[in-house]
Amino acid sequence: MIRKKIFGNVGLKVLSAALALSLWFFVTYRGQSEMVIDAPLEFKSMPKDLELLRQNVKKVNLNISGHERILKDLRPMDVRVIVDLSDAKKGEAVYFFDKDNIAVPRTVKVLRMDPAGVKVFLDESSSKTVPVKAHITGALEEGYRIKSVEVKPSSVEVEGARTEVNRISLLRTEQIDITGLDAGMTQDVRLNLNGRNIRTKVSDVTVKISVERISR
Repeated sequence: MIRKKIFGNVGLKVLSAALALSLWFFVTYRGQSEMVIDAPLEFKSMPKDLELLRQNVKKVNLNISGHERILKDLRPMDVRVIVDLSDAKKGEAVYFFDKDNIAVPRTVKVLRMDPAGVKVFLDESSSKTVPVKAHITGALEEGYRIKSVEVKPSSVEVEGARTEVNRISLLRTEQIDITGLDAGMTQDVRLNLNGRNIRTKVSDVTVKISVERISR
């Protein structure tokens, strides 16, 4: 009797198992999709005495797959290619990466990447203090002239790769338009780093512009 219960209706049980398996595959893979995304490079464990001077690759083109809803909700910060520079030395080096270097949500699969490596140029860290100059554009109201321009702080410390830092003799602010001005003004203005790979301890300065009427 027990044997009959176990082995009875074998065909029906096999069919039920097949249907359950098919349902699992349907639920699991329903809504699966692929997309191409440009993932930024993220460098970690950089030695303290070194700076990244330049690199030949900024982003990696990835072909990924996953549930359509998850891919749709992906944010730029959710996908990154991580390069470990803990063993880096001054000079030029090539770092190759594979799928283990790619940070993606757990349910997302990486199918392809291009390129598979990055060439980096590392330099010694350096810093120095340079003056700051206000970048003034436009013309005052007719009959007025600039009496003085005061920048606080008047100098800032810059840090970065020695090659880059050595090229800098001064920093300018973002543009300050004085078109039509007939009175003094004080304004907080951001420093213009011109896309250079350097850092400053302050991001903006205070510029005070004094004007005076031209005597006739």
